[in-house]
Amino acid sequence: MEYLGEAVALGIDSIIFGICLRQYFHCKNAIAAVKAAEFHEVGENLNTLVNNSPDNRVGYVAIRGAVKPLGKPLYSMTDKRSTGVIQKLSVKEHVVARTTAGFWSDQERTMQEVYNSVPFALQQGGYQVEVVDPMAADILDLDTISDYFEPCIPTIADHIWGFFTGVRQRGLQSTEEMLRDGAIVTGIGELSKSVTKPGSLSLQPPLSGTPFYLTTMSVGSLIRNLDDKKRTYRWLCLMFGAIGILIGGIMARRYWKDQEQQRHLDELRQSLDASRKERRRRVRDKDLREDQLCVVCRSNPREIILLPCGHVCLCEDCSDDIIDDCPVCRTGIRQKSAAYFV
Repeated sequence: MEYLGEAVALGIDSIIFGICLRQYFHCKNAIAAVKAAEFHEVGENLNTLVNNSPDNRVGYVAIRGAVKPLGKPLYSMTDKRSTGVIQKLSVKEHVVARTTAGFWSDQERTMQEVYNSVPFALQQGGYQVEVVDPMAADILDLDTISDYFEPCIPTIADHIWGFFTGVRQRGLQSTEEMLRDGAIVTGIGELSKSVTKPGSLSLQPPLSGTPFYLTTMSVGSLIRNLDDKKRTYRWLCLMFGAIGILIGGIMARRYWKDQEQQRHLDELRQSLDASRKERRRRVRDKDLREDQLCVVCRSNPREIILLPCGHVCLCEDCSDDIIDDCPVCRTGIRQKSAAYFV
């Protein structure tokens, strides 16, 4: 319990450091994978690429094409002229909450988030590549169709209730986002022959665990975006690593000081014990009866009482070596105390 505060701080710092380090290596590996991926436009060359690959599968490739629904598209709820293949509907509550320090700050809470999707492909000319499991993409760029904020007009009762609860509602924000029909998208993932449609190709999340992307950015922009994230996580790793080293150094220094203090106390206690034994040795009576002699050495007087049995049968010198049972009745020793005869 002496180092509880430092241990908790070090534990929290280690968790944050571990998360940042994991994200740093994730971005680093993702950049290396995207740079190594071949870039192709959707076309006949993709069929040749897949046919010439082992198991008719390309582990990681970047392809670019226009979004085309495989069937009926999704229609926007706010703009019927807008159609797409993935729709995200979210409702957020904006509030002003009182912090533990007593200040009021703006906060938002996601009350509802719904995704709708239909099968789609990336198309160019007469060729297309079906996208499998697009919701598993690490980056999925969607266009904002509508973003409406409806403010809340509080009453006097709401002000009073918010003062006591520490939360005041500002309003609701409704957002609709879509991956539009016809949008130019770069898909980066595993390319293989389609299982459901013989002769067709499909793009899916890589089985190797490499990141899967569906982005409107170019490959170069994506690499720059990932590189910015990598630098941010690198600085966070350095910062929280330095904080962890500082906390560890403080704990080590405090532990060393406690050990030094304990060592000095032990040396002082041993010195006092030695001087006390020496004084007792000088004042011991020499002419003692048989029943007054220590039952072990048979030369020094009986000076220690053993509890709980209560036998006074040992001198102080012999009591240092007997720690388990009373030599008279074999009762377990719980405590030793000095005995004084008047």
